[in-house]
Amino acid sequence: MVTTSPVRSDSPTSSPPPPRRRPILTRTADFAQRHRWTALVLWVLVLAGVWAGATAAGDAYRDDFSLPGTETQQALQTMERHGSAQAGDSLQIVLHDAQGLAGAGPRGAVTEMLDKVARLPHVAQVRSPYEDRQAVSEDGTVGYATVVLDGTSEELSTQDTRTIYDTARSAQGDGLDVQLGGEAARRLAEAEGGGAEGIGMLVALVVLGLMFGTVIAAGLPVVTALFAVGSTLGAIILLSHVFKIASYTPYIMMLVGLGVGIDYALLIFARYRAELVRGAPPEEAGRRALETAGRTVFFAGCTVIVALLGLVALGLGSLQGTAVAVALTVAVTMAASLTLLPALLAVFGRRFARQFTAKAARRTAKGKPAAGGARWRRWAGLVQGRPLGALLVAVVALGALAAPALDLRLGFGDAGNDPAKTTSREAYDLLAQGFGPGFNGPLIVVAEGSGEVGTALTEQLGRTEGIAAATPPIPAEDGKALTVIAFPETSPQDERTTDLVHTLRDDVLETLGRETGAEYLVGGATTAVIDYADTVSDRMPVFIAIVVGVSLLLLVLVFRSVLVPLKAALLNLLSIGAALGAMTLVFQKGLFGVEPGPIEAYLPIMIFAIVFGLSMDYEIFLVSRIREEWNRSHDASLAIREGLAGTGSVVLAAGAIMVAVFGSFILSGDRMLQQFGFGMSVAVLVDAVVIRCLIVPAALQLMGPRAWWLPAGLDRILPDVELEKHD
Repeated sequence: MVTTSPVRSDSPTSSPPPPRRRPILTRTADFAQRHRWTALVLWVLVLAGVWAGATAAGDAYRDDFSLPGTETQQALQTMERHGSAQAGDSLQIVLHDAQGLAGAGPRGAVTEMLDKVARLPHVAQVRSPYEDRQAVSEDGTVGYATVVLDGTSEELSTQDTRTIYDTARSAQGDGLDVQLGGEAARRLAEAEGGGAEGIGMLVALVVLGLMFGTVIAAGLPVVTALFAVGSTLGAIILLSHVFKIASYTPYIMMLVGLGVGIDYALLIFARYRAELVRGAPPEEAGRRALETAGRTVFFAGCTVIVALLGLVALGLGSLQGTAVAVALTVAVTMAASLTLLPALLAVFGRRFARQFTAKAARRTAKGKPAAGGARWRRWAGLVQGRPLGALLVAVVALGALAAPALDLRLGFGDAGNDPAKTTSREAYDLLAQGFGPGFNGPLIVVAEGSGEVGTALTEQLGRTEGIAAATPPIPAEDGKALTVIAFPETSPQDERTTDLVHTLRDDVLETLGRETGAEYLVGGATTAVIDYADTVSDRMPVFIAIVVGVSLLLLVLVFRSVLVPLKAALLNLLSIGAALGAMTLVFQKGLFGVEPGPIEAYLPIMIFAIVFGLSMDYEIFLVSRIREEWNRSHDASLAIREGLAGTGSVVLAAGAIMVAVFGSFILSGDRMLQQFGFGMSVAVLVDAVVIRCLIVPAALQLMGPRAWWLPAGLDRILPDVELEKHD
């Protein structure tokens, strides 16, 4: 817990101070150790109770990328107000026959199948390709039937979508290929984490085993993380009935929860082992571990939570629910590290005391220094020997890696990014083959009026560069509004499609509106993605400024320094920039053979919020130890060497575990999980290895004693913040 006290007292008397109340983390450690079995049973009951409720209630995840006030939303509301058929969601049953769809065989099979689909639940209407010549390609080999739903794609369950798919596939055969396209169909192809989490956990166990030397010791951080993630996952299922939480949230939550949970538990466990080796009894070692590393975990966890909750204020649809869910995950993992882990340490404390002290005694008997300390002192000496060169090389390298992020393009993956051989991807490719790439992302132009308003619109769109075709005006049910569907020449994810939308809105349709007196609105799924990405881009600088500003203030309080917090903020931004640059190279530019496409619009701010907090975790853990040595010796060079010697191995181990957990999701078949896992892995790798072990020692060496400078006036104003209690 972070405690504050006045810098000085102006009272002239010197009466004995009242008994100081023990910090809450000390009391937490005492409770968890004295009532270890009670704490363990409570966690088991929480896990079982939450999952009992989650199993009974089921989930109610909803993907909502609508943003009130955007032109896409205004177009949708206009269509709904006038009863336009384009306001509803639909699926496409895509048909392909190399011999043509006009033959009696394909025609009979398709007609019979569509009659069955029309009778299925949640199907409002089915439009046959044989009733609409525009629904069949020019060569007659590709066509589609439109299945109009009685609700939104989000409201259609996966099981209902599966029923429509199975019914449509009943016509498959004799050269006829049948696939199902549309947003709801993509859920049939959604890839879960599968074995990805298992691979990350296995690597984590190996790293922990090498670090602590025993299976039980290696397993405790993992068990702590699993309890936290399991409890939170059940809670999120329940919360999905109250908040709007996206369907991808559980995977992001598991990704963050496992990485952060193991990381937090490791920091506490490492300090616990150090106290045992120094000769502290198990109970005292647990108390000191929470008073020191536990405070670091508390502060870092709160930083992540505050940053994530800041996303709620951005008002970005279901991202708000995702931010709340991930913030809850971090809070529960933090609570598990501060309550469940001490209880487990109390259960195995005497065993650990024997094992760790015996191992340390054997090293001492052989004349060896503490594990890893000598190597880290030598490394620190090398960096301190040429601090400017080390700093420049590292910063230039990371700057070069971050540079591609300047060309970052936000968007959302569509069916064209789904795994090959899935029905949504097959349908996407067939429609692009038969009707052109822009057919998968039509633009729906809406206007109130009739007659000349619609005719002029169709003619203007037909003359606009970048549009392959435009339909005649389609009147709404009440006849007071109309829609024209325009098909771009380029695919939905193509940057030229985004430019086309902006040209239509800012130039072409604005000019046409002045001539006809009508207001034209461009909507549809493609523009919804563009509006979402534009909104994120507009609001991200404000979000970054707030998070960085708050973090700077907190670090000034913690370290009572100006330069150290500024250095920390700049380096955190550098690591995040490097991660976004690497994501741009791989997923947007197509490096290593990855199919190029935009970066998922919500990932940069999500990664920023999480990584900024995790970076603070390592920053506080390392720099607080350096500051402790500085306060003891007032030798800046010695403080850096000893601080790195005492924390370097833990920071590297924690970083390796998080890279393994996050990196394992690159093996997932889901593009969003691949991007998120890759970005987080790069950010943590850069932060733990390059920044904490190279740039921070070099920067502090160059600063020297000035690193701990604080203006006298500010020093008098600021309260003392005791982040770690050092003996």
